[in-house]
Amino acid sequence: MKMMLMNMVQILDAADVNPDSACKGFDFVIRIIKNGLFPVIQIGIPIVLIVLGTLDLGKAVISSDDKAVKEAQSKLIKRCIYAIILFFIVTLLNLLFSMVGNIAGDDAPGLQSWSACWDSID
Repeated sequence: MKMMLMNMVQILDAADVNPDSACKGFDFVIRIIKNGLFPVIQIGIPIVLIVLGTLDLGKAVISSDDKAVKEAQSKLIKRCIYAIILFFIVTLLNLLFSMVGNIAGDDAPGLQSWSACWDSID
């Protein structure tokens, strides 16, 4: 455990730290979340859900069992709904946090700096 923590510290130390940045050294972490994690959640997982639902439906159609086809159709519809929700959740979270940062104004300078940091990373 101690070795893993030391490796994480080394990775963060090796990251590009811009002293003029609004992120105060968290550029690397935010870049990973924004450019690595969010696209997987927004695009990769919905594609996997739809492909799995289509495979289930294909198996049910090949088996020629009406009950299995109906169950597979309901699974496919549920997975498509989950895929749509996952696709839009990243956009909704970005919108929500931007709105909170803008509404807070001068009463919460931490929220404003977080919003500026998030928006500055490409």
